[in-house]
Amino acid sequence: MVARAIARWQPIAPRKVRLVADLIRNKTVKEALDILRFTPKRASKFVYKVVWSALANARYKDPSLNEENLYIKRIYVDEGGIRYWIRPRAMGRAYRIRHRRCHITVILDVKQPQGQSQGQS
Repeated sequence: MVARAIARWQPIAPRKVRLVADLIRNKTVKEALDILRFTPKRASKFVYKVVWSALANARYKDPSLNEENLYIKRIYVDEGGIRYWIRPRAMGRAYRIRHRRCHITVILDVKQPQGQSQGQS
């Protein structure tokens, strides 16, 4: 693991964010940022910020790091809290509104060159 970033309590349902997260899994960071920039989903804005933050964390940890080799090793979206409130409905009934939130986690790693394995020194 080179760098990690977590965005907690994002005001969007996790189901919607997972659709966008699936688009960039195992892609390079540069390619992922380009995909997110042009994806017409509201969730792409939240995921873009987290990937950008993870890239900034990687730059901070190792300034000599080659950013071309960075890729998204893991990205996952967990459920956050749910805010409930009541809305009046027909015949005096109450209808529960659920506003879901999510936590987005991105882990970056360095992609090994093709001819090299981890067991060799």
